[in-house]
Amino acid sequence: MKILSPKKNAVAAALLCLIGYGNAYSQKHTTYQLTSPNGNIKLVLHNRYQAGNDSVVSAGFDVYYKTGDRLTTVMQGNKLGLSTAQEEFRNIDLKSAGAIKRISESYKMLTGKRSLCTNAAIERSFTFTNTAGRQLNVIFRVYNDGIAFRYLLPKWTDQPVNVKDEYTAYHIPEQTGRWVQKYDIGYENYFPYSTDGHGEQLQQWAYPALFKVNGHELYYLISEAGNTGQNSAARLSNARNLNTYRVTYPEPRKGFEQQGDVALLPWASQWHTLILGSLATVVQSTLITDVSEPSKVANPDWVVPGPAAWVYWAYNHGSKDYKKVAEYVDLAYKMNWPYVLIDWEWDEMANGGKMEDAVKYARSKGIKPMLWYNSGTTEWCTSTPVDRMRTRDKRLKEFEWLNKIEVYGVKIDFFAGDQQDMIKMYLDILKDAAEHHLMVDFHGATIPRGWSRTYPNLMTVEAVRGAEWYNNNDDLTKKAAAHNATLPFTRNVIGPMDYTPVTFSNSQHPHITSYGHELALSVVFESALQNFADRPEAFYALPDAPRNFLKTVPTAWDETRLLSGYPGKQVVIARRHGKKWYIGGLNGQDTAQNLQFNLSFIKQKSAKMFIISDGENDTSFRSDVQKVSANQKTNVKCLARGGFVCVIE
Repeated sequence: MKILSPKKNAVAAALLCLIGYGNAYSQKHTTYQLTSPNGNIKLVLHNRYQAGNDSVVSAGFDVYYKTGDRLTTVMQGNKLGLSTAQEEFRNIDLKSAGAIKRISESYKMLTGKRSLCTNAAIERSFTFTNTAGRQLNVIFRVYNDGIAFRYLLPKWTDQPVNVKDEYTAYHIPEQTGRWVQKYDIGYENYFPYSTDGHGEQLQQWAYPALFKVNGHELYYLISEAGNTGQNSAARLSNARNLNTYRVTYPEPRKGFEQQGDVALLPWASQWHTLILGSLATVVQSTLITDVSEPSKVANPDWVVPGPAAWVYWAYNHGSKDYKKVAEYVDLAYKMNWPYVLIDWEWDEMANGGKMEDAVKYARSKGIKPMLWYNSGTTEWCTSTPVDRMRTRDKRLKEFEWLNKIEVYGVKIDFFAGDQQDMIKMYLDILKDAAEHHLMVDFHGATIPRGWSRTYPNLMTVEAVRGAEWYNNNDDLTKKAAAHNATLPFTRNVIGPMDYTPVTFSNSQHPHITSYGHELALSVVFESALQNFADRPEAFYALPDAPRNFLKTVPTAWDETRLLSGYPGKQVVIARRHGKKWYIGGLNGQDTAQNLQFNLSFIKQKSAKMFIISDGENDTSFRSDVQKVSANQKTNVKCLARGGFVCVIE
């Protein structure tokens, strides 16, 4: 099926049957259509047959988007299917469709880009069979901002079934613009722009992956969500065809020789997600949490987002030294931050006190301490404490002890990969931590997959090349500005991101982003726990305006809006907390720029806007107050690799 620039009357006729079963392309072809509640996104499911006979080659789907009076082709020829050890679902036949359902619910988030979210979609379940007649069901949902689907294997045996891999594949047109990062288990690479799909030999790419529709200001972000203990975490591969990205499961690792997922039937896959629309639609979307399981925490009032003082960044160590930790407790106290994060090697603390003494000192100042742990799942990382999280009995014992000494959260690091046992471990940790009222920060970890909705005590996840990389080599020095201006359109769309931002001084390698740029990261990057990384003296040396801004900037938001931007170039984001709007802007380019945006979200006829922007050089600030009004067009001058923040009362 190909739809090219139809006239208005043809589109109107087509849209009348968007949610319906359908007319076949020929007598052989079976097709069904679904559209989003607002009519803008159209999904077409179909069989593909071998030329000259009735043998089904594969089943798949196409995606279209209504722009003006036209249906724009987004993707065609996407494939569906699963590979199991017991049955193959490669050549599957689309047999029937269930009743159309409307999904409509509202839910609240304690953290993230919005406090009140709406899960609204058109849903339909489709039945496929393989060549042996075995059944596979696929549930599709079409949202106003994207598409989600998952596989369901009904029960046909009492024995465990091994789902080894998928045949799911997204086929994109040649020369499609794409921002994708090469896969590694820590998700700590860049998102370079390309149009050819070339990469390293394995050609494996991590979620999320951003694509631009050729010739249109339309974008789609591919990822996944709602993984349970029955699922591993997938990635993408275009090794066979540079423009076909196949969903593939992680390979076995030493000590866990299983390929894919092993579970009793019925089995459900994770949700495959495709956020689709303008860049603003992508950035503002809550599709990842929309498809995820509702909260399993009955009363999460003890979950309190906020900034933390973090000792590790300046020294690549630090938590061994009681006096240094005490300095960061004092920093949190003076900056009005609720938390201090004590990192690895705290079990060896000396120079005036032990870890328990540091915890007591923090509590005496009204600061809530959090502690780092090694997950204990890798052979190559022996950073201590290393043996307290891997098994549930040890974990529960540790969590009970943390409750006793009044520790409020844990940072757990160095996970071994994306296999099914690791996904189950993440969820088990979140469940056990919630039962002990402990907040969680995952580092050296997989990307967010909607778990912040299911377990609101998940505050943040690393899975990003963040400020820690200034300690590793000089690569981030040169690339940070463009990288930072890409992350709001890619990694941070799918969930909280522990970049460990706001570093004015230098650690092992310098940064060349401006102080205004660094300050803006506190707003542009979303993370319910913001581990502000710099040394105490760097914060104390700030002028009053930026220092006072960091004393009050929120870390959870009621509303988020992208005001302007383009990946790698620049970004301006507005976030509302209560009655205040906070705006952050980043210049990702090596030349000075005017960052322009419209204040269309202001409801008042006039308001005051406090601006902190780049000064005369990259280590100075300029502060200003302006009267602004609704729909006012505004621009802020930024230095090369610069930035700014605003607060609108």
